[in-house]
Amino acid sequence: MLYEPKYHPEVARDISGFPQNIKTRIRKAIEERLILDPLKFGEPLRRSLSGFRKLRVGDYRVIYEVQGQAVVILKIGHRRDVYKKFGRT
Repeated sequence: MLYEPKYHPEVARDISGFPQNIKTRIRKAIEERLILDPLKFGEPLRRSLSGFRKLRVGDYRVIYEVQGQAVVILKIGHRRDVYKKFGRT
């Protein structure tokens, strides 16, 4: 069963400055892992981000939440600052 990916409007701005090879890796990870089984491939976040999940793609993270049959991708960024930036939105 495939999940439907839905993107927050800010995700396009998040990835606009990424190199093309990173964009390709993230897209491939979303298509091959995340929409197939988001609970298996992603890890739950803790503390103030409880309820959300992350998918690790090298040094980048895809923060998302599962809503029924949809995977809502909320933020994509480098691991050093994606959690801080996500916490502010």
